[in-house]
Amino acid sequence: MSDDTNDQFPDRLSVDPNSPYYNAEILSRDVGIRFKGAEKTNVEEYCISEGWVRVTAGNAKDRYGNPLTIKVHGPVEPYFRDKAKS
Repeated sequence: MSDDTNDQFPDRLSVDPNSPYYNAEILSRDVGIRFKGAEKTNVEEYCISEGWVRVTAGNAKDRYGNPLTIKVHGPVEPYFRDKAKS
């Protein structure tokens, strides 16, 4: 039962529940990100069309306790980890 419409990624996705780009349904499927050909595990947000990811800057936090992020530009390839294993 493979449905191609369910395998489409949004152009922009965030792991922050306060973001307008947060999508719990897609995140529950264990999304992985390849950035410039390397798998990244510290991605907070990505945009495919603009070609960037926001990655956490170590353990630094802002005054509200949110992780500080750095925007890095390059090719972004999201994938579902469960499909990559099979």
